[in-house]
Amino acid sequence: MKKFTKPHIILNNEAVTSETITEQLQNPNLSEWEKELYLFLNEWFSDSDFVLAQTSGSTGEPKPIELPKLVMQKSAERTIQYFGLKKNDRLLLSLPCRYIAGKMMVVRAIVGQMNLITVDPATDFDFLEHETFSFGAMVPNQVFKLLEQPSGVEKLQNIRNLLIGGSAITSAMEAQVSQLQNRTVITYGMTETASHIAIRELSGDRKSEFYHCLPGITVSTNDLGCLRIHHPEFTESLQTNDIAELHSNTAFRILGRSDSVIISGGIKYSPESLEKKLENLILDRFVISSMPDEKLGEKLVLVVEGKPHATDQLEQKIIERLAAFERPK
Repeated sequence: MKKFTKPHIILNNEAVTSETITEQLQNPNLSEWEKELYLFLNEWFSDSDFVLAQTSGSTGEPKPIELPKLVMQKSAERTIQYFGLKKNDRLLLSLPCRYIAGKMMVVRAIVGQMNLITVDPATDFDFLEHETFSFGAMVPNQVFKLLEQPSGVEKLQNIRNLLIGGSAITSAMEAQVSQLQNRTVITYGMTETASHIAIRELSGDRKSEFYHCLPGITVSTNDLGCLRIHHPEFTESLQTNDIAELHSNTAFRILGRSDSVIISGGIKYSPESLEKKLENLILDRFVISSMPDEKLGEKLVLVVEGKPHATDQLEQKIIERLAAFERPK
C-alpha cells in the first residue's frame, strides 16, 4: 500500500522521517512507552497493508489479528469529521501505543496532518495548566486522578474534545465530567473496529444516555440481545458479547456483558485465566470476581470459600505468581 510508505507526521512540533524512527529505535535510553510509539510508526510506514494487533475480548477470546491499515485510516477520518478537527490541530497522546487507543491517536495525527504531542501515560498532567489541545483521549483512571487534583477540572477543560474510553465510568465520575465546559465523550469500540464506532456525549447540550454511531456505521442485536455492528469496511457484521438496548439502528445503550470478562482500569481480564494461574496455590474453592471501584471502574477481587484466616502468606504467594496488574485488590 504505497501511500503508507512515506512517513508524514508532526511529532512534538517536529517532522518525523524514516531516519528519525530508525535512530530512535536504536536509542538505548528510550523509555518503554516511547519505544512502543516508534515501533508502531515503523510498522505503520512499512509496506505491509496490515498492523498486528491483539483483539480486546469484546467479540470472543482475545487473539492476535491483522488489522487492515485502510480500516484504521477510515476510522481516523470518521473521528476527524465527527469532531471537526483540522490540519495542524494539537492532539494529545497520553495512552500507550501497545493498545489500539494509542495506535489510533497516532493514525489520526497522520491522516489529519495534525501535531501529535506525546507524554508518558503515567504523567500527572501538570502541563495542562498552561497548554491547550484540540483533541485528547484518556482512560477513566487518568480522569479520576485529575479530578482529585485542585486544578484538575481546569486541566481537563484545556482539551477541547476529550475522549474517555477503555472501560465504563461510574455514575459519580459521569456527574463530575458532565459539568465540564469542554466537549467530553465516552466511546464504544474495540480493536477489531480500529477503536470506537460510537460516541456518547457526557457534557454540554449534546449530553445523552445513548451511544451514537459514527457516520456509515449501524447496529442491531442478535437473539440474545447482544450488539451486532454493521461496518462499511467489513463484508460481514461483527457480533459482540455486549448486551444492548437499541434506540435506533444508529443509537444504543450497553446494559452489560454476556460473558465473564472483567474490565478494570481499561484492561480486560479473563477470570478463568487468572484462576488457572492460582489453582495450585489455593486449596479451598475460590473465584476471581470484581467489585465496583471509583478509580478503576471495577477492581479484581479474590473470593476464597471457608473460615476467615490470615491472608498475608497467601498475598505473598500471589505476588510471586501474578503480574502486578493482575493481582486482586
